[in-house]
Amino acid sequence: MKLELVDVFGSGPLSGNPLAVVHGADGLDASQMLALTRWLGFSETTFLLPPTDPAADYRVRIFYPAGELPFAGHPTLGTCHAWLAAGGTPKIAGKVVQECGVGLVEVRQKADRLAFCAPPFTRNEPLNDAERAEAIALAGVDPAAVVEAVHVANGPKWQLLRLRSADDVLAAEPAAKAAPGTDIGLAGPCPAGGDIDWEIRAFFANAIGRFVEDPVTGSFNAGVAMHLFQTGLASGSYRAAQGRKTGADGLVYCQQDAAGDVWIGGRCATVSQAGDLTAFA
Repeated sequence: MKLELVDVFGSGPLSGNPLAVVHGADGLDASQMLALTRWLGFSETTFLLPPTDPAADYRVRIFYPAGELPFAGHPTLGTCHAWLAAGGTPKIAGKVVQECGVGLVEVRQKADRLAFCAPPFTRNEPLNDAERAEAIALAGVDPAAVVEAVHVANGPKWQLLRLRSADDVLAAEPAAKAAPGTDIGLAGPCPAGGDIDWEIRAFFANAIGRFVEDPVTGSFNAGVAMHLFQTGLASGSYRAAQGRKTGADGLVYCQQDAAGDVWIGGRCATVSQAGDLTAFA
């Protein structure tokens, strides 16, 4: 087994969301995967495995400190980058097929970026009054700034608070704690004519209930993009910024193709390739 560190969705060196990728994880069980994830302390760690579906190029298990996820965006791109960098060759040129908890996810390479096809929603409906009030309180936003509150779950159970502006997003002061499994994100439009169209922030509760801000979040951006395209609030493509309040400077490219599929892309870069893992020997 080997460990690789990848920076995902960065706008430059060391500006995105770090990911740990474990190559050759066949010998690890779920408890060992979770233990390593918690020890590393990143928002997610992934474990590369041989595929069980003949249509897939590889299989991945995705863990965060509170457990296993069926899908997550920045781990999807970072794992694909690591698999390709290790010599992986897709069955179909230019198209990588990942097997994970939600099934098969397609990843494409364009110039220096990778992009995944956003998986379908598992829940997409307005938050009820109690959910809305709790999300507003936990995210620490001005209730008057909330334009819409909607579920955009696609593996993680994301709740989207769409705010009046990017400034409202950046002004949010989230709570320190929340129930493990809580996933709340914010999106607000940037002034017209700039390089960035939407400002994004995302928060999740870890295993001990600490409410953590994620530097850059592919699954939440996927949910936001699908919602914005479906409702006509965005068309064609747009660029989103995320991570400014965490010290990151993430850049996410969101596009809807002619078939209606939504693609979430960004830059991936290898930061370090470690030697053999010996902790579980």
